[in-house]
Amino acid sequence: MLDFLMFSAASLADIASNADIVSLADVSASDAAAAAAPSIPFLLRLLGVILAGILTENFVLSKFLGCCPFLGVSKKLDTAVGMSAAVIFVMVLATAVTYPLYRLLDSLGLEYLQTLVFILVIAALVQLVEIVLKKFIPSLYESLGVYLPLITTNCAVLGITILVIDNYYGISAGYTFGGGYVTALCAALGSGIGFLVAMVLFAGVRGRMEQSDIPEMLKGLPITLVAAAIVAMSFMGFSGIIANLGLQ
Repeated sequence: MLDFLMFSAASLADIASNADIVSLADVSASDAAAAAAPSIPFLLRLLGVILAGILTENFVLSKFLGCCPFLGVSKKLDTAVGMSAAVIFVMVLATAVTYPLYRLLDSLGLEYLQTLVFILVIAALVQLVEIVLKKFIPSLYESLGVYLPLITTNCAVLGITILVIDNYYGISAGYTFGGGYVTALCAALGSGIGFLVAMVLFAGVRGRMEQSDIPEMLKGLPITLVAAAIVAMSFMGFSGIIANLGLQ
């Protein structure tokens, strides 16, 4: 009996040892395969970042940020496009200013002030947009109304400035500062275009709803929210497309 137990213990030890060897071999093989895999060219990576902002990481339809102007200014196509153009401008310019500004805050140990500083930068840029539209495109300025200054508190704009810091700042995400800066600008551009796509699509949907026979209890905000949910669900079909194209 004792011999049997000793034999069983020895067999289990051999099995565990062999399992460890196989496991180490698998890890080594996977590391070698990862090292041998071709790296994605930088321009293709930038394309993937832009497409992700438009489709899979759409701020309005996937992250549900910026819903206030999405619901309030999407009644007409011209105002939807005008608001989207203003948001794209503010997103890209705010990212261009706040990304290097965060480096200054980080060097001074004041990175905890990023949200406050970013909001001040965004507010200044929105004031610039207001002045330009009021002077050169007064009709669009009047049609946007209160929603134009609300870009200051549009969480999509603040969200992109913080998101690019978390994802692309410095070497923490595998980028140099210059590479991270360019990637951040592409992310802001893609997010702005994604906002435009969502606004234009929903403006078309709301145009069709005005010609439809809607039950009385769903008229107004209820049917608008239902339509927005259906449009958001349709974008779930793009899930995984960026990874499957090999752009990440």
